[in-house]
Amino acid sequence: MKDFDEPGSLAPTGLHLGDTKYMVIQGEPGAVIRGKKGAGGATVKKTNQALVIGIYEEPLTPGQCNMIVERLGDYLVELGL
Repeated sequence: MKDFDEPGSLAPTGLHLGDTKYMVIQGEPGAVIRGKKGAGGATVKKTNQALVIGIYEEPLTPGQCNMIVERLGDYLVELGL
């Protein structure tokens, strides 16, 4: 969870979700980590009690995945989750 404080700290090792390693491309400290692998990628949003994880492949775009995951995460934060 400390990796959310400085998403760039994952750059040397990558973001591992299941058996897949994603190259960390950017993030928002304390809230979001984004990763890329080939034509797909992942977005992870931290809430008070959960991690919302979105994994996408083409034809979904990174922006679409980010929007979906971050909106759901924001909704959960509003609920206190």
